[in-house]
Amino acid sequence: MNVENKTIVLLSGGLDSTTLLYHQLAQGDKVQAISFFYGQKHARELRHAESICSNLDVESTMFNLASIQGAFRGSCLTDTGIDVPADDGFYATKTITVVPNRNTVFLSIAVAKALSDRFNQVAYAAHASDYEIYPDCRPIFVEKFQEVIDVANQISIRIVAPFLHHDKADIVKLGIELGVPFEKTWSCYRGGAKPCGVCSTCIERNRAFEENGIVDPAL
Repeated sequence: MNVENKTIVLLSGGLDSTTLLYHQLAQGDKVQAISFFYGQKHARELRHAESICSNLDVESTMFNLASIQGAFRGSCLTDTGIDVPADDGFYATKTITVVPNRNTVFLSIAVAKALSDRFNQVAYAAHASDYEIYPDCRPIFVEKFQEVIDVANQISIRIVAPFLHHDKADIVKLGIELGVPFEKTWSCYRGGAKPCGVCSTCIERNRAFEENGIVDPAL
C-alpha cells in the first residue's frame, strides 16, 4: 500500500468511476469511496457502487443530498418534468444531461471529508470524451478548482483525475487490464431494469466497448 497516498474516490457506480477505484487501488493507495444521492432518476447506480465496494472491502459513504435537489433543476437526470431523451446526436439534446455545478458540489464535500479523515487526495473520473458537454470535466476546471482548494484550506488536498486526457475507450481498455467487473456497473440515465441502449451514456458506453472489440458485459 502506498501510505503516501490516501485517496477519496468519487464513485457513482458507473464504468468510469469504478475503473478509477480499481486504478487507485492498483496504485497502492489507501482508498475510501463516496457516493451521492442528489435526486437522480438513475439512483440504482448507488446500489452498484455499494456492491462494488463491498466486494473490494473498501470503506464507502453515501451522502444524501436530496434536500438540495431544487438547485439541480433543468437537467433531465433530476427534473421530473424533463424526460431522458434518446441520443439523436445533437448537442442541444445532450446538454440537458448537465447537472448544474454537480462536480463542484461533490468535490467540495469530498475535500471536506479528506480533511476530516486526514486523506491527502480526492480522485474523480473526468475524461476527454466529456469535454464538449461538461465544463467541470475539462482540464481548466481541475486546474482552477485546485487553486480554490489551496486558497480555502490550510492543508492542501490534491485533486487527481488520471483519465483527464483519455477517452472512454481508453478507460474500458484499462478496466479490462485491471479486471473491472463491468457487468456490475451501471451507466444508463433512465435507471430501468436494464440499460435502455438509447440514452447518450448508453450509446457512449457501447461505443467504447466496440472500439475495444468486445460487447458490453452488462448487456
